[in-house]
Amino acid sequence: MKVLSHWLSWIAWWRLGLCMLTGAEPGASSRPNFLFLFADDQRADTIRAWGNLHIRTPNLDLLTRRGTSFRGNYCFGSNSGAVCIPSRAMLMSGRTWFNLPHNLAGSKLLPELLGAHGYSTFATGKWHNEKPSFARAFQQGRSVFFGGMDDHTKMPVTDLESGKFSPNRTASKFSSEEFADAAIAFLDSYRTAAPFFCYVAFTAPHDPRNPPAEYRQYYYDRRPPLPSNFLPIHPFNHGWTKSLRDENLAAYPRTREVISDQLCEYYGLITHLDTQVGRILAALKRSPHAANTYVIYAADHGLAMGSHGLLGKQSVYEHSMRCPLILVGPGIPGGRMISSFTYLFDLFPTLAELAGVTVPSGLAGSSLKPLWSGEKASIRESVFLPFTDTMRAIRDERWKLIVYPQINHRQLFDLKRDPFEKHNLAKEPGHRHQIERLLTLMKEWQVNVGDRQALTVPNPVPKDLNLDGYQRKPDPWQPRWIVEKYF
Repeated sequence: MKVLSHWLSWIAWWRLGLCMLTGAEPGASSRPNFLFLFADDQRADTIRAWGNLHIRTPNLDLLTRRGTSFRGNYCFGSNSGAVCIPSRAMLMSGRTWFNLPHNLAGSKLLPELLGAHGYSTFATGKWHNEKPSFARAFQQGRSVFFGGMDDHTKMPVTDLESGKFSPNRTASKFSSEEFADAAIAFLDSYRTAAPFFCYVAFTAPHDPRNPPAEYRQYYYDRRPPLPSNFLPIHPFNHGWTKSLRDENLAAYPRTREVISDQLCEYYGLITHLDTQVGRILAALKRSPHAANTYVIYAADHGLAMGSHGLLGKQSVYEHSMRCPLILVGPGIPGGRMISSFTYLFDLFPTLAELAGVTVPSGLAGSSLKPLWSGEKASIRESVFLPFTDTMRAIRDERWKLIVYPQINHRQLFDLKRDPFEKHNLAKEPGHRHQIERLLTLMKEWQVNVGDRQALTVPNPVPKDLNLDGYQRKPDPWQPRWIVEKYF
């Protein structure tokens, strides 16, 4: 008995020592935790470690070094000009926007599924898919913003506790700081044995582009270059060039001076966001959960910011549909870049698999685990980007075709030679076979996802962009200094 007691004692001390080394608590669940950091309107080319040496993102760079970056990640288009609504719906449901209501009714949500399998689910920040779906998805919420956008300095927020929402209050800090504080408080206080899913949905770098003054001044003093595909005006009417809030934020034609200032303010929001990411990562590191937590960093879609004469996300160009995705955690290689095509809705089956939860049938996405494990080189060979009834795009490793059904117009880009989509080859000789091949592939995608949009119409609207009588008005969420500067 003494020998048995000795060995049991030794095993107990060995387990405690292992927990101290790994950061896990004795008795804690062996199932992994998830810390999901989600940005709003962040272009994929705004991370320094991904090649943009004009932006300062030390904490995103740290995640890049510690984890795997998915450089071919996309939002699956949109059925709304408010692209973030369907994008977040697809993320949380694992489905495409076809037959998926914005309020997520009738769909099992990722945090809801994890919660049903013993996870504690917590969220802070933006939820653009209505209160009932949030209450179904999360057991707790702190400083939750219901809506699409607001002034970052006076964000209306609420809390969820025991299934009830508190009255709205005005956040006491800048939005990114408010949401980071809520996430940090959750991590600092969490000592439950159950694994957790912590979702932090920032509203930055969505406009208003009003970062704290020192962050925008940093870039006024170190101006990044304009996008290489900058244009004063989009060359044709693609359906989203006027009478649209996003595009109203600067006058036509776009000037280099105005776009430069707005780019500095946009970069300032991202660097300020990066600072808050660093604070959250520090809280995770000092918690007992660090070694057993997957960190996911992503954004809902990109943004034009002067590319192609546009400001918003309402297009299927690369700058608007590509978005960051970085995964860090147990078994995920550090410092790896994967260029294979992925969608945001691939995260549903990926995280469910990591959690050991059976993935529901009928999901559009596929687990990303085979990509980082080396089991597969790719999970799809092409990307389909359907946008309302105005655009359809298909791309493979080299070629991209965009179809504009309402104006019967096409664009063909050789992304190997023209990654910024500046030279339309659709009417140049020698490319007809590429167009026909891509059209066939696009129609196959349409059948597979249930897209019934015709690719041409019998009575197209005029292709020429007519700005006669075009007037801009600021939306109510823009701060006074932005209204005075840009309106």
